[in-house]
Amino acid sequence: MSESLLSRILPTIHCDTNAGSGSSSITNSALKSVRSVVATPESELKRWKRVFEGNAKVVVNGEKFLDPESFVDAIAPKSDLTKVARAQFTILFRVADTSRRGLVSWDDFTVFETLLKRPDADYWIAFQYFDADSSGTITYDEFIHVFTANVGPDVIPFDFDCDWVKLYLGKKNGTHVLGYNEFTQLMKGLQGERLRQAFKYLDSDQDGFIRPDQFKQIVLDIAGHKLSDAVIERLPTLCTLSPGGKISYSEVVAFHNVVREMDMVERILREATAKSKDGRIDQSDFLNHSAANARYSLFTPMEASIIFHFAGRGSGGKRLALVEFAQLLHPRWRAPHEEQAVKPTSKGDSFVEGLLHSAYNFVQGGAAGALGATIVYPIDMGNMQNQRSTVVGQMLYKNSIDCAKKIFRNEGFLGFYRGLGPQLIGVAPEKAIKLTVNDLIRGRTTDPETGRIKLAWELFAGGAAGGCQVVFTNPLEIVKIRLQIQGEAAKLEGAVPKGAIHIVRQLGIFGLYRGASACLLRDIPFSAIYFPAYAHLKKDVFREGYNGKQLSFLETLGSAAIAGMPAAYFTTPADVVKTRLQVEARQGQTNYKGLTDAFIKIYREEGFQALFKGGPARVVRSSPQFGFTLLAYEYLHKYPWQEKSQGVETVLTASTQDDMSRIRARNALKILLDVHGEFGRRAATVSLPLIRSSSS
Repeated sequence: MSESLLSRILPTIHCDTNAGSGSSSITNSALKSVRSVVATPESELKRWKRVFEGNAKVVVNGEKFLDPESFVDAIAPKSDLTKVARAQFTILFRVADTSRRGLVSWDDFTVFETLLKRPDADYWIAFQYFDADSSGTITYDEFIHVFTANVGPDVIPFDFDCDWVKLYLGKKNGTHVLGYNEFTQLMKGLQGERLRQAFKYLDSDQDGFIRPDQFKQIVLDIAGHKLSDAVIERLPTLCTLSPGGKISYSEVVAFHNVVREMDMVERILREATAKSKDGRIDQSDFLNHSAANARYSLFTPMEASIIFHFAGRGSGGKRLALVEFAQLLHPRWRAPHEEQAVKPTSKGDSFVEGLLHSAYNFVQGGAAGALGATIVYPIDMGNMQNQRSTVVGQMLYKNSIDCAKKIFRNEGFLGFYRGLGPQLIGVAPEKAIKLTVNDLIRGRTTDPETGRIKLAWELFAGGAAGGCQVVFTNPLEIVKIRLQIQGEAAKLEGAVPKGAIHIVRQLGIFGLYRGASACLLRDIPFSAIYFPAYAHLKKDVFREGYNGKQLSFLETLGSAAIAGMPAAYFTTPADVVKTRLQVEARQGQTNYKGLTDAFIKIYREEGFQALFKGGPARVVRSSPQFGFTLLAYEYLHKYPWQEKSQGVETVLTASTQDDMSRIRARNALKILLDVHGEFGRRAATVSLPLIRSSSS
């Protein structure tokens, strides 16, 4: 879009603009230009149209309109973490209703939504709201009138005749006027001037200190909507940072700077705690990270002390986790015990829910494991681990491809799934135990405040999960392997394949656990490698949880699949030995007495490389199997008992929950709310009845 075109759409208004020349033409012409010139994507227009049609309740001469109430329904965020009241969104109705008829048409709505897309929408909306006569300039009287009409008479007085206001509102032709650019600068510094005047007004004896309750009154006036109730209740405790029991002007200014830069405070806290080894930081860590990521120092030591004072509930010297800063970052934060009190549950309900949750975890582990096993089972048939190379004439397969060809030729497509039945029967308890034990130990050993777990506990959790699963894994695999081997051998020798029940009877209870020591040697290190690798891939590589990020389908699958590669390959020797011990040796083949004997004989007779026989195929099989298993488990695990994240949810992390148009509408109120947290409430209660009566 060319510069000349932009200047026609949104002309620059200077402070020396003649207020009397074309009193309402400047703003109106700009709005008309927006309607006709700004090219808005069709999909966005359709979305706006759907929102407008879904909320417009008033019909005049066959045309739909939004009244104040339905307008707020159309633009206000559905779930907002801020303390912006719905009544305050009525401020935006006055801006959207350019014709001052108490109704917003479709054309008005598209213009309003387009204006919200401006990068300076918050200042632009504030300027239009203060520009009561739509003249394109703001007079001294307009500024006073709009200010006092929206904040109420009970606030700390503000001196409009002070030198600070006079510096901004220059005179021309006997009239105080303020153009748009100058207005933005005035609004940016207004909070600081209000704070200065409020402190001076309350410091009656001019000793440079005010009482804690007076400090609380100042904060409520200028930033009460940005702080949680817990922080507001604790505001008087700021006096404990320095001796004397009172609060200095420096401390008031420092607190105001913290609140004004709260978004930057949050970013620094998130990044610093994420990089910390234990997930906790102290004041030095905060200041060091702030200095390392900015050209100039953003926060003073006093400001850091204030941040940690309120986050640490008066103990600012402690190392704090991100969750402990939540009450400072989240205006709607409530203490955990208060949230639980909202929805009380009886012990009976809690027990039943826990029982159902455990049963659901068991079922979902089995379902996820069955899915992964079914997908990769044909690959398992190409496993070359039982291929003996020392007996002439016993080479059934040259390689995995030759193995697949012969299975397909001799047994057909169903041959690739021979032995799948017992696999699926046993996989439910196996995966349920493995996943549940790992989650249980990780949950018990994870720091509830930081969400961190020590590497030693990660390895222990994974190893314990792998060890527990052997109770089901060993019988399952010995039956599966014998079914797989006898299928091809039976074709070559003309024998009739035996079923799983026959194999179980033949082996007996103790026989089903033949090779269990090798199975433990494989599954314990496999899980000890796999689960920590999976967790760190999600967190450190794909950045799960960073600023509220949730992994996509491919990122979750990739994490689970990649973690299975080293785990599968490095445990191949134990898997080879397990397979040899579990398979019934045919005539002329080596018999193994036990785990150590098998390792020695395989190494002596076939060489070191035989211990990694089938390693690539095992990686090809295990990687996608655990990839799809963990993927299914992650998605099933969310419903109906979705795990509560350890992260801190704030506007920075949760804003994508609402449509961007609604987020822009909330952000457009930012400058006006900086005038006073209650800005617009009083005006809304007065003006809404008048608007409704005039529109009727």
